Amino acid sequence: MSLLSSYVDKTVSVVTNDGRILIGTLKGFDQSCNLVLEGTVERVFGGQVAMQEVAVGLYVLRGDDIAILGELDAEKESETDFQQIKAPPLRPVVH
Repeated sequence: MSLLSSYVDKTVSVVTNDGRILIGTLKGFDQSCNLVLEGTVERVFGGQVAMQEVAVGLYVLRGDDIAILGELDAEKESETDFQQIKAPPLRPVVH
């Protein structure tokens, strides 16, 4: 059994190798860790402007593009005012 199976039908946060941050419900995965996320939004940080969320809907993500995946803590998510957060975008992962 894969470690990812415990995350199916839960809201997860994925950081990609190119620095994107995606939030969505994990609907499925395969042996290559390719993911299917439903109701996905991308969190976009831009330095001096507040964080923005861009709705992207159903999203298929290649396993090779994933840097970090984790379950989203709904309580902490609701306590955080993301409109007040200003940060530079993440830099891409270099292998």
